Parts: sequence; structure tokens; C-alpha cells
Amino acid sequence: MFISLFIFILTLWLIIFKPYNLKIGTSAVFGAVLALSFGVVSFQDTLEIISIVWDATLSFIGIIMVSLILEKNGFFEWCAIKMAKFSNGSGRLMFIYTILLGSIVSAFFANDGAALILTPIILSKMKILKLNLRTMVAFLLASGFIADSASLLFVFSNLTNIMAAGYFQISFGKYFLDMILPFFVSVFISTSLLLFILYKDIPKSIDTSLLKPSSHALKSKKFFKISWVFLIFLMCSYFLSDILNLPLSIFALSGAFIFMILGAKFEVLKPSQVIKEAPWQIVWFSIGLFVVVYGLKNAGLMVGLDKILEYISYKSELFQVLGVGFIAAFMSAFMNNLPTILMLNISLDHIDASNLMIYANIIGCNIGTKLTPFGSLATLLWLFALEKDGVKIGVKQYMKFGFIITPPVLFMVLLSLLFI
Repeated sequence: MFISLFIFILTLWLIIFKPYNLKIGTSAVFGAVLALSFGVVSFQDTLEIISIVWDATLSFIGIIMVSLILEKNGFFEWCAIKMAKFSNGSGRLMFIYTILLGSIVSAFFANDGAALILTPIILSKMKILKLNLRTMVAFLLASGFIADSASLLFVFSNLTNIMAAGYFQISFGKYFLDMILPFFVSVFISTSLLLFILYKDIPKSIDTSLLKPSSHALKSKKFFKISWVFLIFLMCSYFLSDILNLPLSIFALSGAFIFMILGAKFEVLKPSQVIKEAPWQIVWFSIGLFVVVYGLKNAGLMVGLDKILEYISYKSELFQVLGVGFIAAFMSAFMNNLPTILMLNISLDHIDASNLMIYANIIGCNIGTKLTPFGSLATLLWLFALEKDGVKIGVKQYMKFGFIITPPVLFMVLLSLLFI
């Protein structure tokens, strides 16, 4: 029992604090090797875990590769400049459009894409627009928050979605249909509250003439036009995977490689560079961390969590979604959302939980992570990237903001589950 707990805490510490610049996949695999070596999990357990996560994890990598390819052609910079120009110099409209752009990027290109690709672009444009630090922080806090709160729409929008959908075998189409309403509720409530809370920090007008024309952001205008058509076909192929009962990763990865070849043909990128930058560590991370968490289950350390969730399962649907959602949120905030989603998946499976409880778990892990800066890896990387660019958001400042906005957004999005 104590060995399993020690391995879990050690692995989590290595993942969050990354001593000696250890990659997250390396840390997770190290924990998994320890778990196997001490017999807290069996080789059969590991094979079972691989069978659960391989498809969804590879699909996530495919989505990120597509994001990287688009970014290399200036696609997201084009979007950011267009968004700014559409505001016609209105600071409030630009703020709203920034949030909406972040929500679209998060939904279609995953929360990591929104946080790590879009944020530097937005920051660079704000510097060109000569906005003061207070205003830049307001825009950045908003874009950072929406990256996770809007990552509900598709299975691939967040790694937590992937781990839950893969574990409970929720198809791409069913997940999408069930999460449409929570997604739009999250975007609407998040936008409204962010505007209300940060209103004083947003200037009435911004001189958008300082920005270059959006077309100047593109390396290849032909490839840009082809990209729109390709993305439509790629999205259709994801739904086709359900109809043909084929792994989603076949379409996600093959689509990414076809797109990469097209990009190389138009001299937008070097294929070797895209392959190198793809987050392959996510594969080892997903499998390794799942093995470590599985060790907690084998040691009986999740019995208490099972009992709490079982008690909740006998209550009303309202109690179920709020209970599971807020448990997932606070566990994610203080323990990180990835081990949280894995632990709750296992416990929910033990009690044969309803779909409402499964979806509440996903929403809690996605939105609750914004309570603290260490709730998700994406947030930690986001803060680190901002600090390198000269914008420091302290832990106290971040948590004060997080505890003001996160609970009401989470509450309203969980309520929307009752109407699906």
C-alpha cells in the first residue's frame, strides 16, 4: 500500500516540477517501471491499459501535428489579426473576440494548441498595439482560462476527454452530441464573467492600424486556402470512424501526415521538423501515469473514493453531477487533472456510474483545473512561456482570479448536463 502511494507521489512530483529537465513521458514511464518492479501492477494490467489509451492518445498527437502545420503557415496569426481588425478599434469587442477565438482553437485543435500556440501570438500582437501590462494580463488570463473551459466539444479537445472517452468506450459522435450544450454554455458563461471581472482593465479603444494586414502573416496563400478544405474533410473523417467502426487515430494520424506532405510541397515546413516537434511524449505519459494510478487501485487506496461516489450515485441527478463535478474540480486543482481523471474513471467504473457522472468528471477536470496554476500541465507551460516573454503572473494573483471565476462557470456547465 505504502509503496504504491510513494510511487504515485514521486511520479507526480517528477511530472510537475521536472527536475533535471525530465520530459513528462520519461517521468511517467519511470513511475510505471517502479510499479512493475515492485509488483504493484502486473504486466497484464499494463497490456489492458495500453488497449484503453493507445487509440485516443495517438489521435491527440494527430490533432497537435495538424495544429503545428497550420501554425507554421501563419494560420493562427492570420486568425488573431483578423480578430483584432474585426473589432474596429473597440477594446471590449477585441476582448470578446479573443475569447471566442480561443474557444474555437481549443475545441478544434485541443487546449494545448490554444494555450501554447495562440497565446504567444496574442501576446506579440498586444505588444505591437502598445497595450499596458495590466491590459495584457487581462487578455492573457482570459485566453488562458478559455483554453481549458472550452475544451469540451470533441474527444480530442483535451487529453482528459481522451482518457475518459477511451476508458468508457464513448464514440466520437456520441461524445460530440452530448457535449454540444455544455460547450456552448461554458463559452457563454466564461465570456460573460471574464468581461465582467476584467472590464476595468480593458481599454475602450485600441489602434488596430498598428497591425500588419492579415495576409502578410501567411507563408503560402494557396496552402492556406487548401487548409480550410482539408480541415472540413478531416472533421468529416472523424465522424466516419464511428460509422465504419475504425480507430479514430487512423484518420487523425494519416490526415496529419497527408497534411504535412502538402505543407512540404508548398514549402511551408520541413516534415522532419514537424515529426520532431510532435508531442510523442504524450504516448509514454498516458500509459505510464495510468499504470501508476492503477497501482493505487490494486493496493486498495481508492476504496474511500469508491464509497463516496457510490453514495452520490444513489442521489438525484442534480446531486450526481454537482457532487462528481466539484470533487473532480478540487482534486484536479490540487493534484493535477490527469491523475484525477484516471482515478475517477476507475472508481466510476467500479460503481457502474451513469453517463452524467462520467461527463461531470470530465467537466470538473477540465474547468476545475483553473483554480490553481498547477492544476494542468498546459497551465504550467503557459505561465512559464509568459514569464520568458516578460509577463509574470504570480501564484497568488492567478489563484485569486481562479477562485473568483471557476466555481460559477463550473456550476453552470454542470447544470447544463441535466438537459442533454
